[in-house]
Amino acid sequence: MNNIFKPAIENIDRIVKTLEDTYPDALRSTLDHKDAFQLLVSTILAAQSTDKLVNTITPDLFEKYKGPQDFADADPGVMEQDIRKTGFFRNKTKSIMGAAREIVESFEGSVPGNMKDLLTLPGVGRKTANVVLGECFGKQVIVVDTHMKRISRHIGLTDNTDPDKIESDLAGIIPEKARTSFSHKIVRHGRTICIARRPKCSECPILKYCRYGQENA
Repeated sequence: MNNIFKPAIENIDRIVKTLEDTYPDALRSTLDHKDAFQLLVSTILAAQSTDKLVNTITPDLFEKYKGPQDFADADPGVMEQDIRKTGFFRNKTKSIMGAAREIVESFEGSVPGNMKDLLTLPGVGRKTANVVLGECFGKQVIVVDTHMKRISRHIGLTDNTDPDKIESDLAGIIPEKARTSFSHKIVRHGRTICIARRPKCSECPILKYCRYGQENA
């Protein structure tokens, strides 16, 4: 890591505690789901889309396709129309159906609970895998979504832009027991205070520890 912000690194425990106190109800993914497979599908759908939009189509989607076998056996053209509103629907259909087939054929119809196996599923990268591991398997993970990528750089915890490198940087800073919770808090922070186009630095509870805030406030 180059040019990290020392106040942020030195006060990481205070940053974690402040975010926990500020967003006590940010405890889980905002994607609606009933099991690990539904969350995996929803996370794939949420790429280049929003959780809010995905949540409007998944009730009907999961009623129509009950589980991995139904998704694996689906008509691609029909599924494309089922998920069209989320964008990139052709690639997402290919990924979801491919992942479903692999789950059925290689994992006895159950989503695997480890990073190595999850990464063998079509359309699943570290971000999607971490979402599932943290939410459904109780693992301590760092989810590098658009909010984490932007805000961790703003704070000064990393200068990297590659998600895998950001995850590695943060894993060396964030206490392990707080990683999943920190990921959820950062999402809420990014939606309410550290908004991409107009960050509300004057309202930020971690302003004094934030590189961007100190440079621009």
